[in-house]
Amino acid sequence: MMWTTRQRSETGGLALVSTGSGPRVLLIHGVGLRAEAWNAQIAALSQRFEILAPDLPGHCGSAELPGEPALQAYGDRIASLLDRPAVVVGHSMGAMIALDLASRYPGQVQGVAALNAIYMRSGAAQAAVRARAAGLDGVSVSDPSATLSRWFGEAQCPERNACHAWLSDVNPGGYRTAYSVFSNENGPRDAMLKALQCPALFMTGGREPNSTPAMSRAMAGLAPDGTARIVKTAAHMMPMTHPSEVNRVLLDFAEGCQS
Repeated sequence: MMWTTRQRSETGGLALVSTGSGPRVLLIHGVGLRAEAWNAQIAALSQRFEILAPDLPGHCGSAELPGEPALQAYGDRIASLLDRPAVVVGHSMGAMIALDLASRYPGQVQGVAALNAIYMRSGAAQAAVRARAAGLDGVSVSDPSATLSRWFGEAQCPERNACHAWLSDVNPGGYRTAYSVFSNENGPRDAMLKALQCPALFMTGGREPNSTPAMSRAMAGLAPDGTARIVKTAAHMMPMTHPSEVNRVLLDFAEGCQS
């Protein structure tokens, strides 16, 4: 089954799925999810690459970060996996972390792919995401229904069911901490994008209301070697719902970063 649990190892407080061989690709998932959100990409990319897919700190098997961490603390924890250069791919908050790593660890990031990444949210979108963060108590598991409606609409599908299970099982403290960081960030700053030293791919769905196509195109336009790709029929959970399109683009991108 596509969304079943994979075996993990542990390093530096991170639980991670590790498989395949060859040049390295690091996959970073979004808030409330787990490494298995990348199962379709792990299956496809591990035929040509070594894949590392950690659980975010405070998620699934990974230890929480101390205190009230900033985005950079997530990047620094995950940077322990960059003991050799890698192509770094992130989704949603994972895209924020991937871009942070590309900016602060340029010698170790061969290319960065930001999937469903936000950039300069509108005032209304900022207020909405911060209100959602303020409603989390860090103790009880939140009803995932509203989140799933934002991600999938009202369509029922195996991907929705998998996300429902993961969101219902997430560590409430780790989820609150990560979502608070996600809500307070507004995407990469222009200066950071302009200074990227590696190829940068910005990919989102044409039906994505929060990480919009306009955002991906704007970021790609600022990065020196930036490219935007839009999957017209996809929404927020594009890596899960549109794996064929995503895998084809990521394979081409990762291979291109090796030349």
